[in-house]
Amino acid sequence: MSALPGRSRLPSSTIPLIDWVIIVCYLIGSTAIGLFASRAPKTAEGFLVGGRQLTWWMLLFSIVATETSTVTFLSLPGTSFVEGGNLTFLQLTLGYIAGRLILTWLVMPIFFSGAYLTAYEILQNSFGPNVRSVVSVLFLVMRNLADGLRLLLTGWLINAATGFDFTTCVVAMAVCTAIYSGVGGVASVVLNDCLQFAMYMIGAAVVMVLLVRDAPGGSEAMWQFAEETGRLRLLDFDTSLFTKSITFWSGLIGGATLTMASHGADHMMIQRYLCSRSRREASWAVGLSGPVVALQFLLFLAIGIALAYWHSQGALGYEIAKGDQALIGFVVHRLGIGLRGLVIASVLAASMSTLSSSLSASAGVLVNDLGKRLIPDMSDAGLLLGAKVATFAFAAVQTVVAVGAYYALSPDSTVISAVLGIAGFSTGLVLGIYLLGAALGRASETAGLIGIACGLAACCYAKFAADVSWPWFSLIGATTTFFTGYLISLAVPPRTQTA
Repeated sequence: MSALPGRSRLPSSTIPLIDWVIIVCYLIGSTAIGLFASRAPKTAEGFLVGGRQLTWWMLLFSIVATETSTVTFLSLPGTSFVEGGNLTFLQLTLGYIAGRLILTWLVMPIFFSGAYLTAYEILQNSFGPNVRSVVSVLFLVMRNLADGLRLLLTGWLINAATGFDFTTCVVAMAVCTAIYSGVGGVASVVLNDCLQFAMYMIGAAVVMVLLVRDAPGGSEAMWQFAEETGRLRLLDFDTSLFTKSITFWSGLIGGATLTMASHGADHMMIQRYLCSRSRREASWAVGLSGPVVALQFLLFLAIGIALAYWHSQGALGYEIAKGDQALIGFVVHRLGIGLRGLVIASVLAASMSTLSSSLSASAGVLVNDLGKRLIPDMSDAGLLLGAKVATFAFAAVQTVVAVGAYYALSPDSTVISAVLGIAGFSTGLVLGIYLLGAALGRASETAGLIGIACGLAACCYAKFAADVSWPWFSLIGATTTFFTGYLISLAVPPRTQTA
């Protein structure tokens, strides 16, 4: 992805009252809809997996909305906006689609082999309680650190666009999201994800229509500009592992492993499958999400190309220091009253969909994978109460991360990029553990723990020493974890273990 947005150089403007009304109504409305539709689940199963009654199409849009953060919404157009930008990022979606199809065949049966509340329960059957606990802690730390930083980036963007106080922006998003997530559970989260998907796609479509309709010289001139500047280039068959751009091979192979890891080993996604009425419906949801993401990415990249054309004609009317400032600048300076509020609300929707999913998934892992180990006889009522309290607690944690990082770090800090990169390692490691368990049926905890440690070390080496391109990280983590764990399991057979 492109560089992180800068705090001081983003264009800013005063937001008219009517735009504020739209933004506030969106925040209140999304909270109210989530509360009304959830009907306050009475059991832990209802709160954590929606009673396993959610339809495939709701889960489809929830999956797409969850993996689309504000940074994606605003930064992806920047990759095609900048000099040398093009459509090669779409090669990654080839792997996304392939990986999801493999996932439905290879990994999905694992999640429907029992009535699980969380993804990591399965690991106890293959490795024992310690591996389950380590993976759960890894998930909680990485998920809340990364999503706290994503909340930080959203706060920066909203602050720059509106001039409103950063801390107030972050707290407002966190509170509204925590209310409907903490009261209504995952069913409320999924419903709001569907609404938020529609919201940010409408916002993006409005921007695209206006860019084409009002293009200087017309849409034909814009298309000619895209052709002449190479921005319509789609495929790159470079075989280097070290290029920073997306290639066909890193997109297909790395993207497939990345999506198998993110959608087959991260409880934030797996929670959606556990909510479905059947394995078939879960497979439909995850399988179709790949093409939907590809179409969504195409729209975002097309916006970037259109903005580049406007910029080449001197028609934007504001300075752009970085590519990922182009869209937010257009929203602030070029959209009319009302439309501006709609698109800023769309930015909030992209953020809140990811935040709510993170809170719900984190709460489930904390109470079910860690809490029940500490309190084995915890009642269903206790589990439900614990999950609700944990949802609000994690909202507070991510808010503290965002606000603390705001005062401690520069928006261009390499620390932020590094942490977000490391957070992506965990899903590859867990995918390797799942595959190891599936291959062996039963393995020693020693094999699992050493496999995770070696996988993490390999990913860190690839990122910080070898400077390998990021789409390969999940493949490196998964294969290192799997093969190291497999070799250790030959020397250290599993013991009879109990919870």
